[in-house]
Amino acid sequence: MADEIELKTAPADFRFPTTNQTRHCFTRYIEFHRCLAAKGEESYECARFAKYYRSLCPGEWIEKWNEQRENGTFPGPL
Repeated sequence: MADEIELKTAPADFRFPTTNQTRHCFTRYIEFHRCLAAKGEESYECARFAKYYRSLCPGEWIEKWNEQRENGTFPGPL
């Protein structure tokens, strides 16, 4: 019998009360990269933000945003 896999998503956030989670996704992505900038790549504290945005955001968006960050054209406040 295979080990059970526990699936979780980001916890409810009062800043995003509607079912459309687009802004929630974008905010968690920004929070993750701000955390990395402040605490470094190895910070355990940043891992939760990574988990949140990866569970909320479509992979295509993440790829696009990563490219934009690398090119210096990301529209968000990092």
